[in-house]
Amino acid sequence: MIEVALSVTLKAKPGKEKDVADFLRSARSVVEQELGTRAWFALQFDESTFGVFDVFPDDEARQAHLAGGVGQALAAHGAELFSVEPNIQSVDVLAYKLPGDDA
Repeated sequence: MIEVALSVTLKAKPGKEKDVADFLRSARSVVEQELGTRAWFALQFDESTFGVFDVFPDDEARQAHLAGGVGQALAAHGAELFSVEPNIQSVDVLAYKLPGDDA
């Protein structure tokens, strides 16, 4: 069951777009080890705007993700990579479809 999510918008500093994309790609290996993160997507909206959308069964799993490796890396490298603070929104999931839900 999926109850909650995070929607994160990231704005790369000029010249750091490739570094942000590489950072997000490398974060996948960290997220794969989080049992409570049911789905995770790294996105690029335009040349300098990136995002992350991930879903969780409950707020406990969402908070564990925020305190985990990717959240720590965002905090550690944020000033170097981003022109503004990441916009992190906690949201509720109303409906969803994941692989295997069609059975």
